[in-house]
Amino acid sequence: MKKISLAILMLFCCFQLKAQHTFQLGDSSFLLDGKPFQMISGEIHYLRVPRESWRDRIRMAKAMGLNTIGTYVFWNMHEPEQGHYDFSGNNDVAAFVKIAQEEGMWVILRPSPYACAEWEFGGYPYWLQNKKGLVVRSKEPQYLSAYNNYIKAVGKHLSGQQINHGGNILMVQIENEYGSYSNDKDYLEINRKMFVDAGFDGLLYTCDPANDVANGHLPGLLPAVNGVDDPVKVKQLVRDNHNGKGPFYIAEWYPAWFDSWGEKHHTVPYENYLSRLDRVLAAGISINMYMFHGGTTRGYMNGANYNDESPYQPQISSYDYDAPLDEAGNATPKFLKFREVIAKHLPAGQTLPEVPAKKPVITIPSITFSHSNALFNTLPAAVKSVDPLTFEDLQQAYGYVLYRTTVTGGKQALLKIKDLRDYGLIFINGKRAAILDRRLAQDSTVVTLPAGKVTLEILVENLGRINFGPYLLKNKKGINGEVLLNGQAIHNWQQFKLPYDKQPVVKTGNVNADAPVLKEGSFILTSVGDTYLDMTNWGKGVVWVNGHHLGRYWQVGPQQTLYVPAEWLKTGSNKVTVLEMIKPDANTLQGLDHPILDVVQ
Repeated sequence: MKKISLAILMLFCCFQLKAQHTFQLGDSSFLLDGKPFQMISGEIHYLRVPRESWRDRIRMAKAMGLNTIGTYVFWNMHEPEQGHYDFSGNNDVAAFVKIAQEEGMWVILRPSPYACAEWEFGGYPYWLQNKKGLVVRSKEPQYLSAYNNYIKAVGKHLSGQQINHGGNILMVQIENEYGSYSNDKDYLEINRKMFVDAGFDGLLYTCDPANDVANGHLPGLLPAVNGVDDPVKVKQLVRDNHNGKGPFYIAEWYPAWFDSWGEKHHTVPYENYLSRLDRVLAAGISINMYMFHGGTTRGYMNGANYNDESPYQPQISSYDYDAPLDEAGNATPKFLKFREVIAKHLPAGQTLPEVPAKKPVITIPSITFSHSNALFNTLPAAVKSVDPLTFEDLQQAYGYVLYRTTVTGGKQALLKIKDLRDYGLIFINGKRAAILDRRLAQDSTVVTLPAGKVTLEILVENLGRINFGPYLLKNKKGINGEVLLNGQAIHNWQQFKLPYDKQPVVKTGNVNADAPVLKEGSFILTSVGDTYLDMTNWGKGVVWVNGHHLGRYWQVGPQQTLYVPAEWLKTGSNKVTVLEMIKPDANTLQGLDHPILDVVQ
């Protein structure tokens, strides 16, 4: 009996421990354990930060005075192929939330499932586009079914970490800036019900820019506001959509901005934001800085903007964002000045932790490459078709596809690609004849075809699917239409799938002076630290170090370096691989101890 009583007592204690906090909506403020609570939050996306650095970044947030972390959950990373889920390694969002709890930080969770976030397809998995008739952000049955399966998978990992279950997740966001897209309240109610059915039975909220709050808000949920920091306006917007009550939450406050390839690097002086942060905190309004720490959009996960007024604008791999914490996780002057403002509004008796010292940096010695091979020497088996197939047709999410066919030569001709998505290298009998770039609205070029049978090849790169606006469903990649020669469609294609999602092994082979090349080398380190690879003298491509995809580089800038986290380096020999598309002669790679994010060529 004593053993049974002890077991019951332990279970009771565990229940008491897990049920120790409550979080509710008051008329004018959030209530944590029944007392007014002001969220001072900063956005960090766990997928843009190496798992080994999560705790470090969260501690930096705490040192600036934040008490909460906001994060998106990106559907395409957790269900890369339908029915195949991945919540391991850097995808282990539950571990990220748990680390925040261990560090005494609350979390705002944003599983959406649409995120925007300058992320590929706004976070949607590519395979949604293979379902004929599927319409994202709608009541279309195929979409709702796929969405429901995904959000249930997320709920299995995270619903138990809500504050009402003893965890540290204060609130969960449904949809994301939906008012900027549409205004279907029935659809929003379906969202709400799906979240509850998935186990998210705590506080739910919506967030929208000021002009779209009425469209995107679901009655009964808290309407949060994005992009406004005038306390009077924020309070009025919330009250108008929430029965005349608060609390008041700025879900995205932008003290910085992101960059696109070929465009100027964005910086926002901290001086412009100190008084604005001060007045928001003085008014008792909760706030989430987007971004507190951007990190890096590695692999092929950058998104793109596009609308009827502006061209296609793919975003760069660095998500430094001119945020308070830089890409490598170091405090910036903006961090220190924001910290001073936040310190003025701390509860009585509370002090801020010391700011951790800047992390060690190293400069990698100059690297030359021991193995080089033309990309076209390493092709897989071809997929044959009459007309060109898209990435989606080929069941390939990201990376590159080589298209090959044979045409009759002996003439000059206008080559036109209908819907090139997004960057194409044109080869005639193995020699590069042109480059077409969707950013520049280029889809055609005059080519000279020698006499006889001519091999025509088009290497196409997916530069990132559109992540915002009305064109989310016009996101197929590769060649999404016909290829015309003097107005006549070309048929009988071979497609070679080149996803390059893992660091390739490079064997020495012939290198064509015009063709893309794979290069492999190594460098020796006696100690490790954060570092940067200087890609200034290279053309366009991607880099791997020790199995980790660092992201894209492109001579057009503004990003000219790739950040290499210390956690991914080791003493002794380190392996580096480069896929270079347009400058195959480049053969020396320099290290730097600082980033270059502001040079447009």
